[in-house]
Amino acid sequence: MGQFRFILWLAYWYLQSKSFRFEWDKGNAKKSAEKHGITQEEVESVFTLNLAVPIGRQVSPKVDEERLCIVGPAVSGQLTSIVFTLREGKVRPISSRIASRKERRLYEEIREALKNV
Repeated sequence: MGQFRFILWLAYWYLQSKSFRFEWDKGNAKKSAEKHGITQEEVESVFTLNLAVPIGRQVSPKVDEERLCIVGPAVSGQLTSIVFTLREGKVRPISSRIASRKERRLYEEIREALKNV
């Protein structure tokens, strides 16, 4: 799993976005469903339910394109971790899976901190 650094603009972008447009790579759309049981609808719902928290920008391993991460509940109720990139204003999911224990704890901490903002 990559290492992520939290960045404030990601939180601002996510919290201020009224709608999201998605661009799916055929391989990535199938990969998350087959490997982790997370459907395309569930991935998109993590963004649109507006309950996710931004985790940050991937810093390790190094990749050519900036990768970002959010964690939030999907329409199914599962707390889900999504790695994605932004291309021409569209969200392009790279991977998604059930959130790890560490991500669930971080999700709760950030949601609590956002209540005070």
